[in-house]
Amino acid sequence: MIAIIDYGMGNLHSVSKAVERLGYEAVVTADHDQIMSAAGAILPGVGAFGDAMNNLRLSGLDEITRQYAASGKPLLGICLGMQLLFTQSEEHGTHEGLGLLPGEVTRFQGSYKIPHMGWNQLSFQQESPLFKGLDEGYVYFVHSFHAKVQLHSDLLATADYYQPVTAIVGRDNVYGMQFHPEKSGEIGMCLLKNFLNQ
Repeated sequence: MIAIIDYGMGNLHSVSKAVERLGYEAVVTADHDQIMSAAGAILPGVGAFGDAMNNLRLSGLDEITRQYAASGKPLLGICLGMQLLFTQSEEHGTHEGLGLLPGEVTRFQGSYKIPHMGWNQLSFQQESPLFKGLDEGYVYFVHSFHAKVQLHSDLLATADYYQPVTAIVGRDNVYGMQFHPEKSGEIGMCLLKNFLNQ
């Protein structure tokens, strides 16, 4: 069973359906015991970083997510969920994140269009189980803030949007995807499947 962590913000339905299409049982849940007993967990998210962290703290899901990551079972953050994995964000003030990966989330700076919205090609930075059988295809992004990793070893893939943008991160059993794999066609579903296969 794959737990889709429900903290009141996120694309829960579309992520759940994508997991089910790949042949896995998905449960949208905020139940601490159910999350901890899951074979894998996904932290989705749409909205503001500070609101998301506040919801996680109020429900105790911040500590459960940290405990889950420490258990060694695979955890995936999607979109805002990926950003929450980092140390902090500057979105509408400074907010502390889950601290599972060192780095900060900052706003795009430039005269180009923000949010970054559309299809961009991935550039793999190092080998990962997520990339098994895959070429560097296009995935779908919608975001105004982007993560700056502190350790290059955590950076698995980038995309180009007037600068290299962190697209996929990973360390041990903890992964994050800035884009929406469930909305990114065949390559997105393959990336999700490779995560679930762990």
